[in-house]
This record gives sequence, structure tokens and C-alpha cells, in this order.
Amino acid sequence: MSIKERIKKILPKKTVQGIYYLRKYGAAAFFRRIAKGEDLDRPQPAGEISYEQWRTCMAPTEAQLEQQRQTRFSGGPKISIAVPLFRTPETFLRQMIDSVLCQTYENWELCLANGDPSDEKVNAVLEEYQNADSRILVKDLAENLGISGNTNEAISMASGDFIGLLDHDDLLDPSACFEAASRIVNDPEIDVLYTDEDKVSMDTSHYFEPHFKPDFNLDLLRGNNYICHFFLVRKSLLDQVGGFRKEFDGSQDYDLILRCTEAAKKICHIPKALYHWRMHLQSTAQNPESKMYCFDAGKRAIEAHLARTGTKGTVSYTENLGFYRVTYPVEGSPLVSVLIPNKDEKKTLETCINSILERSTYENYEIIIIENNSETEEIFAYYKELEQNPRIRVVTWNGTGFHYSDLNNFGFSYAKGDYVILLNNDTEVISKDWIEELLGHCQRPEVGIVGAKLYYPDDTVQHGGVIIGRGGLAGHAFTGLPRGEVGYFRKASMQSDLSAVTAACMMVKSSVYKQAGGFDPQIAVAFNDVDFCLRVRQLGLLVVYDPYVELYHYESKSRKTEDTPEKQRRFQSEVEYVSSRWKKYLPDRDPYYNPNWSQSLDRPCYTLKECQDGSDEQALPK
Repeated sequence: MSIKERIKKILPKKTVQGIYYLRKYGAAAFFRRIAKGEDLDRPQPAGEISYEQWRTCMAPTEAQLEQQRQTRFSGGPKISIAVPLFRTPETFLRQMIDSVLCQTYENWELCLANGDPSDEKVNAVLEEYQNADSRILVKDLAENLGISGNTNEAISMASGDFIGLLDHDDLLDPSACFEAASRIVNDPEIDVLYTDEDKVSMDTSHYFEPHFKPDFNLDLLRGNNYICHFFLVRKSLLDQVGGFRKEFDGSQDYDLILRCTEAAKKICHIPKALYHWRMHLQSTAQNPESKMYCFDAGKRAIEAHLARTGTKGTVSYTENLGFYRVTYPVEGSPLVSVLIPNKDEKKTLETCINSILERSTYENYEIIIIENNSETEEIFAYYKELEQNPRIRVVTWNGTGFHYSDLNNFGFSYAKGDYVILLNNDTEVISKDWIEELLGHCQRPEVGIVGAKLYYPDDTVQHGGVIIGRGGLAGHAFTGLPRGEVGYFRKASMQSDLSAVTAACMMVKSSVYKQAGGFDPQIAVAFNDVDFCLRVRQLGLLVVYDPYVELYHYESKSRKTEDTPEKQRRFQSEVEYVSSRWKKYLPDRDPYYNPNWSQSLDRPCYTLKECQDGSDEQALPK
């Protein structure tokens, strides 16, 4: 069957799902899935079992739920759940209220603001539930004030310590309030909490498309409201920043979340799908084109956030609605030093150098080639040719073998720039504005390192960031993903904060390089860039992955493989050294990689972990 015939067969039945999948995963993934004849009503396959099977396996037992009900917190917070109502279908309304009544934590109140008191069916349901439970409060509004106004009216009824936001047709998991309350009791500094979520069919029979999120991720949040549901905020902080703003209707929650996270002392992520977002044709969860105005409001919400935080940046749409790109301007014209270790491999180096010289649009840079025991006459002839260019210098390292840390530390001692790009000789620049893009991020005061998106020669991803704990120590994200595909919730193509990025292409502030002590000379080859990134993060600085900086990476041509017993012993000893240094965090979870995802290198990233795996809450340094 041809692709055209498959499209005709699938889309009439799956039009809404097709639009949704196209928007979320991009055209390349959409047509690849059609070509394979695969269904479009769920994202890329997540593991060897279905999400519903996995969810059933991982769900708390009735005994565990009963234990939660019997737990008594000393000073447990009162949670006010605010819900705006407007002509809510009776079945949806009952199911929403019942999901709150089923909470295993009892210190809550449900604040319902009814935007259409003339709806007799809704009124009857509300009266029934009010009479049954005094924790259910209802306010009839004189007129429909819209999503923002109605929600503010619901919030105005609240007497709790924390406000939780719930849509009128969605569902809470029974453990939602318990999980939030237990964390608040354990850490009184928490101001904001959010949970993972999934989608539920209209008849609640089918749970699908889990959104397992990272811990707080500033750059990801500036590109998409990944926090979304279930969102809770301390009432005093909400009073401080103000409630929903009508001018952001459609993305009013995005605007509120940005304002709350800006002001919060501490933000807590609960990595459990405790919110179930009902999917129907009028919902942007399913049909993004049903509310196109939402996406303009989202763009304005990010712009307002940048203005409040004094951050210069331009917000633009991406090809996927609801996902944005922030471009940070370069301040001034600082010198950037590009460090490239090299041994022989004249053609490899020539490809790299030519791509920099021919494609770079940024002008104030220097290239420092770190010569490492080359033997061929052609490479030294090429060095002489290169040094005719005033931008390029060749410095000779007198060590032996391949020692990546020493090579870069040696090259750094010659760098004159305020910013340094560590670059492998087996790379080729694709993006013309690659230096400006790296520099725009790296000049931000909160950022220490910026990494790039790298491809194999066959146009599949080689590096889309580094996941700590993957494969035992660390592994690349999205390896093998075809170029043009965006990955799980677009993460392969979204600017985001990560624990580490590869030094095959990495920009770092020179001051930060010095402050962190450079690369550890104890680590010649294995995971020295991961170790360096983690030490920079310990300084309180962010490591940013920027997929708009694209290069080919021809994968360690000059280093060869660990093909001798001596090299293998060295490699293993370095793995053990790095693991020992970070053993209090490894293999515990990477804060930017949800613990519900598998860490096995035998499976793609963002696939469900084995059901029997435990979920450790230990986080890496913030």
C-alpha cells in the first residue's frame, strides 16, 4: 500500500489525532509513521508494554492507598482546589468532583466558581455535592467572566495554604493531594509544586500519552508550558504575584506559572502522573487548531516573563504550535576562542576548519589548534598554510598519547577570548550563526556551558544532550533519531537545561572554566566532559542544550577505539573514577530526566522503565 493510500485510509478515522501528532512530533515523524502504517492516537512506542499496562503495574495498591488515608501529617497544609465551571457536561462534572472526593489526603476544599448559574442540571449536581460534603464550596457568578475571571473567583473563595488548579472536565489521581502534602511537610520552603500528567479518553476507559516531565527547567519552560497540570502554588505567593490575567486568556496558566516560578523560593516536581487531562474535540489537548488564539497568548506570556526578569530575547513560533524559540542577542563583540585538538588526520581537520571559516557569520573569533604528536608531513604543511590566517594559531602539546583533558587545558592556557568553544577536529559546522547562538546563551549570567546538536554523517542524531545514569554512568539522548524528527514532546528540538552536554562542541565562559578548575587531568578519555559539566553545575550555573546549533560529528576518527588491553583498562579505571566522584548521585536520577524512563542503553531514551524498577528521589546538584 502506498503512503498516499495509507493517508487516505487513516486520516478520515483519525483526523484529530493526525493533526495533533503532526503538530507535536513534526512532519518527518508524521509521514514516517504513516509509511509504516502505524496508528496516530498515541506517541512513539514507549517500551515493550503499553502505557496502560505499565500504569496498572505501577499504580499504588489498595493497601497503599489505605495507608495514605490513615497517615496523619503534623501541620499538614490545607489544599484549596480551584475550578472554574461553565456549562460543564453533567457526567464530566460528577467525575471531576468524585476524583477530588476520592483523595486519600483529607485536608482539602473544592472551590467551584459557576460561570452560568442558569444551567439547571449543573445547579442540581452542585447542590447535591454541597449537601453531601461541607468541603465543597460553590459560588454562582452574575456573569461569565471567562476562564481567567472565573478561575480568579474560585481562588477568591479559598482558605487553604496552597491553591491547586483543576479544569472542570479533568480528573485528579487519588494520591494527588497526599503526594503534594507529604512533600510540603518535609520541606516548608516549597512554594510551587507540579506533577506529571497523562491523557484520559472522554469515557475515562483509556489512559494514554503520559507526559513525564523533568524537574524545574527554565529554558524548557521558556519554550513550552511543560509544567501545565497538576499545578499547586502557595496562597501567599499567589497573592503576591496576582491571579490570572484576562489579557492572557488561552495561555493564562502559562502566564501564571511563569510568574509563580520566578518568585518561588523552591519548586518541587512530583514525578508521578497524578493529573488526567480529558481529551475531546474542543480541547487544545487534542485539537490545537480549535483555539489558535492560545498560541499568541503563550508567546506574549514568554515575552512578559523576559521583560520582568530583565532578560533580552526575541520569542518566535516554531513549526509546532504551542512550542516557541527564544533567541538571545549577543552583547558587544567579545572574542571567542575555538580550541581544536588534532593528531594527523589532515582531511578531517580541513573539513572542520573550512566549515568554520566559510559558514561562520560571527567575526571576532580565533582558532587554536592543539597539535598532539602528529607524524605525517602533510599535516605540518597544512599547519603552515593555516597559520597564514591571522585568526589561526597552532600550539604544540608535548604530552604522550591521547589525553583529552590535558590537551584542552593546555590549549585553554593560550586562549585570549572571554568565551571558549571546545571543538572536536572531526566535526563540521552546519549552522551559520552557530557562534552567535552559543554566545547568546553563554552571556546570560545564570549559564556556564552551552552545548549543540550533533549528527552522524547519515543525518541521524549523535548527540541531543547527555542523560546522567543512562547506561550506568551517562549516555547521549536521542542517538539514532532521524534528523527532522523532534523526539518525545519535541525535546530533541527544544532549548533546555541539562545535566551535561558533550565537549565535542561546547561553549564555556573562560571565567567559569577557571573557576571549575578546567578538565580533570585524572580523566584522559572517558566522561571528562560529563565530570566537567557536573562541576560547573555545582557552581550553581546552568548547562544549556541548544538544538539550533547544528554540526556533523564524524565520531572520534583521530582517537581510534579502545582496541588494546591497556586502553581498555584505562577506560574502565576512568569510568570508576568518575562514578566514585559522583556516587552519591549515580545511578540516582538525573533531575532533567524523569525517573519513569528507562536508563538502559538497550532501549531508546524516553521509553518506559521496567515495572519493577524503583523510583529514587535523590537529585543531582542544583
